[in-house]
Amino acid sequence: MSESDPVGGAAAANLLGPIEVRELAERLGVSPTKKLGQNFVIDPNTVRKIVRLAGVEAGDRAVEVGPGLGSLTLGILETGADVMAVEIDHRLAAELPSTVRAMQPSAADRLRVIRSDALDVTAEQLRDHAGELPEILVANLPYNVSVPILMHLLESIPELRGGLVMVQAEVGHRIAAAPGSKEYGAPSAKAAWYGDWRIAGTVSRRIFWPVPGVDSVLVGYARRAEPLGDEAERSLSFDLINAAFAQRRKMLRQSLQPVLGDLDSVVDTLEVAGVDPTVRAEQLGVEAFLAVARAHVTR
Repeated sequence: MSESDPVGGAAAANLLGPIEVRELAERLGVSPTKKLGQNFVIDPNTVRKIVRLAGVEAGDRAVEVGPGLGSLTLGILETGADVMAVEIDHRLAAELPSTVRAMQPSAADRLRVIRSDALDVTAEQLRDHAGELPEILVANLPYNVSVPILMHLLESIPELRGGLVMVQAEVGHRIAAAPGSKEYGAPSAKAAWYGDWRIAGTVSRRIFWPVPGVDSVLVGYARRAEPLGDEAERSLSFDLINAAFAQRRKMLRQSLQPVLGDLDSVVDTLEVAGVDPTVRAEQLGVEAFLAVARAHVTR
């Protein structure tokens, strides 16, 4: 059966199917809201595909954002991994442990639910009882804030070695875009600071309830072998990226003035960095922005 043909709970006794999802939502009085970007996954086949493509294995420490009713949570736990689930909705956060106990009793002690907005969650909140941070991210990210959440987690948890997120197709292609492509923008350059990104697959709209009005993709992540730079360099590089893409139709010698100063200063800094002052933002990879940041500091 393909991922576009949702199946019921009978096909995967320890995962949630469309019947179980709707029954849970009705019992809790939960109606998926656009405000929170909620679209619940109802297909066990797709859940297992996401977990497999994410590379989750037994013993891994996974962080999940917006677990909702628990469809993906159960898929991650099924592998033998630990899950730290960050949920903003108090009803869903309170119910998730009960759902896991009912569906996968032996996995209950491998779940920890953190009641928080994912944009506010801290590294300290995400540490397990041994003080360890998550090492893999697996999430169906809310459409309306997927990029800010992703950037917050990457900055807060440098220990993340990789993962897989499901996002709106347009957003996913922006995250994974390479310099020079039409989708390339500030999210692409910032994401590349942390590692390599790829489109790992597509998913049917039919695997969600309610069915969204947009397509979704799976975006995979693998951390860089070595950090690109330190925190101060990252901060300045991101300031440069923001300035460059805020005026992306302009040449760098113009768009970077809010950060680097007057025209002469910008041109001098770009020349020291080995970057052509007449190029535009979409032509630069994150390494070039880092070179500009370093040149600015040393001038």
